[in-house]
Amino acid sequence: MKKTLCLILFVVCFFTADSQVITDSVLVENHYRIFHFNKPMGVTKNYNLVFVLHGSGGNGIEMMKPALTLEKISHKEQVFLVYPDGYKNYWNECRKAATSAANLENINEQAFFDSLILYFTKNYQVNGQRFFAIGLSGGGHMAYKLALTMPATCKGISAIVANLPDSANLDCTESKIPVAVMITNGTKDPVNPYTGGQMMVNGHSFGGVLSTTKTFNYWATLAGYKGEPVVEQLPDRDTANAQTMTKFTFKTKGKPEVTLFQVTGGTHSFPGDMDVFINSWQFFKRQMKEKS
Repeated sequence: MKKTLCLILFVVCFFTADSQVITDSVLVENHYRIFHFNKPMGVTKNYNLVFVLHGSGGNGIEMMKPALTLEKISHKEQVFLVYPDGYKNYWNECRKAATSAANLENINEQAFFDSLILYFTKNYQVNGQRFFAIGLSGGGHMAYKLALTMPATCKGISAIVANLPDSANLDCTESKIPVAVMITNGTKDPVNPYTGGQMMVNGHSFGGVLSTTKTFNYWATLAGYKGEPVVEQLPDRDTANAQTMTKFTFKTKGKPEVTLFQVTGGTHSFPGDMDVFINSWQFFKRQMKEKS
């Protein structure tokens, strides 16, 4: 493995039918932080950078399969998908009670994502003025951290099966700047309780989280919304999975959109009745149209 001053480059030796997965790393405060992406098939100037964030204990490669539908249209949509790895498979997100090495060593995640933006701007000429993030579980918590602490460049997130930490468990400094936020949570999630409370994993608490409604209202209030959201009952696309979906939306011209997909009957996993990656990108696109 050949080292340069700031990064290591090595190619993962597996391929899909029409892509080559590349793994690379950037040096951030004496740690080589790893990330993955599909080698572009053409010019990517001004493409939109979208980070796909794995859950606690996972890795970026594992997120490539569920994101495949978005990956397939990425060139047409001018999307550049990047799948970072957490530090030792975990993120230093905003949960004070987290016991991972990333949290205990206070790993500088903002510096990591700044380095990724610089890397892809320099090497692939993507749009370095903004980025978006889609995160599952612990990755959803990391997405919240990006929105809370990097609103100058983080212009939208999609958090899946994740609520904000409650005040006793929050150890991030909030910017209090509105960001477009899409939340997708299940009402029967045993890990990330829809109604709030303690996050329990294998009998161990990762601290308290707000309810989904309070998490949704946090971002809506920050964006200046008042009153009630627009409510829409979505079609039941899979009648066999015992899930239904309701959409709650705050959307006004000139303000970041805040949307909640309530998955009634949903557990700690991707929703069964919609493609959350395609919907996340459609959500991000709406934010860009508002700015154009």
